[in-house]
Amino acid sequence: MKQSPKQEHDKLAKQIALHDKRYYQDDAPIISDAEYDKLRKTLEALEENHPELKTLFSPTQKVGAAPSAKFAKVQHKTPMLSIANGFSREDVQDFIDRVRKFLGLDENEKVEIYAEPKIDGLSFSLTYFGGKLMKAATRGDGITGEDITKNILTIKNLPQEIDFKDEVHIRGEVYMTHKDFTGLNAKQPEDDKFANPRNAAAGSLRQLDPAITASRPLNYFVYSVPMYVTSAYKSLRQDKILVSKTTQSEIIEWLSELGFATNPLNKIYSNIDELFANYETIYAKRPKLEYDIDGIVYKVNRLDWQQRLGSQARTPRWALAHKFPAQKAKTILEDIIIQVGRTGALTPVAILAPVTVGGVVVTRATLHNEDEIERKDVRVGDTVVVQRAGDVIPQIVEVDLNQRPHNASKFMFPTTCPICGSPAIREDGEVARRCTGGLICNAQIVERLIHFVSRTGFDIEGLGGQHIENFYNDGLVKEPADIFKLRRDQLIGREKWGEKSADNLIAAITERRNISLERFIYALGIRHVGWENSKLLAKNYKTIQNLMVENNIENLFLIDGIGTKVAEEVIAFFTAQNNRKVLRHLLAEVNVGEYISTARQSPVTDKTVVFTGSLSKMTREEAKARAESLGAKVGSSISKNTDYLIAGEAAGSKLKKAAELGVKVLSEDEWLELTSP
Repeated sequence: MKQSPKQEHDKLAKQIALHDKRYYQDDAPIISDAEYDKLRKTLEALEENHPELKTLFSPTQKVGAAPSAKFAKVQHKTPMLSIANGFSREDVQDFIDRVRKFLGLDENEKVEIYAEPKIDGLSFSLTYFGGKLMKAATRGDGITGEDITKNILTIKNLPQEIDFKDEVHIRGEVYMTHKDFTGLNAKQPEDDKFANPRNAAAGSLRQLDPAITASRPLNYFVYSVPMYVTSAYKSLRQDKILVSKTTQSEIIEWLSELGFATNPLNKIYSNIDELFANYETIYAKRPKLEYDIDGIVYKVNRLDWQQRLGSQARTPRWALAHKFPAQKAKTILEDIIIQVGRTGALTPVAILAPVTVGGVVVTRATLHNEDEIERKDVRVGDTVVVQRAGDVIPQIVEVDLNQRPHNASKFMFPTTCPICGSPAIREDGEVARRCTGGLICNAQIVERLIHFVSRTGFDIEGLGGQHIENFYNDGLVKEPADIFKLRRDQLIGREKWGEKSADNLIAAITERRNISLERFIYALGIRHVGWENSKLLAKNYKTIQNLMVENNIENLFLIDGIGTKVAEEVIAFFTAQNNRKVLRHLLAEVNVGEYISTARQSPVTDKTVVFTGSLSKMTREEAKARAESLGAKVGSSISKNTDYLIAGEAAGSKLKKAAELGVKVLSEDEWLELTSP
């Protein structure tokens, strides 16, 4: 019987996928290049005659597709968190001790750790459904990434289909080998070369034209299935047969069986001595590896423990990145300048003679504050040792006093703002000296505006710091609301602004008129209110209107994790008349959504709970984390707004106050029964 065009297409696609795997993954081709090319040409001809068969997942699309105007946004089902860093044996021991304490483990209980080399590349997330790759995204800000599905399909040894039919999310890292990086850079124009393999991999994967990505030699490793550790799932389901996975190592083995590339250097260890022996071994191998790594990632191997440990705002409690020592180089310190930040802090910055550190040209390094300059006795003209801390942030480690010029004089830290001339004072207990100019200081205003549009804030694509500074100096943008009033005709004709760039920026600004509450709070740039505190405030106040009206000390102190300094700064910000005026203008231009919890729904979602006394079946820390994962707000003291008091043994005065206020009291067992899946 003659095959239909679709049947013939499906057959050819499967054959090509098989040969791709044999060639790119197994290094064991079973047909000649000519035979393979013939299969592809047959498929291309079939799709030319039947365009409806040419889908995103066709093998013909691996060589590229039409360029996109820009990347679409993808909301991660499970946040793509960062991993906390450690730099010493003490840091690693502290990590293991924290795991033990959180879980309430006996000191003799073995804690297996799964160790993986930390690839220096670009993180991605894959979504498979019905056995097919449906979506790929970058990490982005951890909550929202960029849709790179067409680009990821160009990586020839990454499976487009897997033998698993349910929805599954898989995460990994794209990288470029040293050999491929050298070859790529040799083809690049002199003024367009990549600084290092990581930048080359990231730049290649984020091309608007997938054909460019397809021309670049990219590789990858996968390292996790996040559904396991962030939901109530106890196992994966394949054709209604439970495939039990209980450890991180089993997950990696399963991914390897499905056809994904996994790192052969991954191993399991059961004590810190073994971990450090492996660390030293991998560190010694580092120069000989074909790809860049900047440390070892340690993960608690048991998946049920990972679930119990959960995560903080930005990092999982069950993982640590043990970073390699920073790479160093010597150079000349040519000048020290003072930068003024959005909170008025005066930060000294070292201007350096250009030097390559870890493959990146460094021309500036932070000097932190005046105490640091005094402690290291850093002077203009000194020969200094520079390192990239965590292989990222340039820092001055020490001064080579043997090469100090005879006329080098001590640096005198300014007592007035170099921008507005206002007094710069240093309050008791503070390390930073701050400009007192406030909103009359142009530097603070510009830095606040730059923070406002930053990636974790409004994330307005195409609107960088230099643009903000130019717009401010030219009177186009004086406060955040002005950004949303920018017009196309104001941009066209400015230096480097044509019709296309103006249209793109106006479109990007329009796209960000709707924003989540936590992003909005962070974008305001309130002192001491970073991303974690922004989420806490959003979770507890639900709307920006509530936060503006009910930001009193009593309410703020009820939030577990909000201390005196944060509370005072929040109140000061929202009571300042100028800030309220700026907020009114801004809220007339944007829509701030209500807080939406990423926690699964439960009987305690949106309830306020307080713990007191000693718990016997879990530690207090684990109990709080569990409550938050179920959408509850954890308070530190009892008030009329408290919904539940969970009372362990030897409960104290909180129990009495709960009785006075009529707050419902639950025993530990009652709490566990209420919150069980």
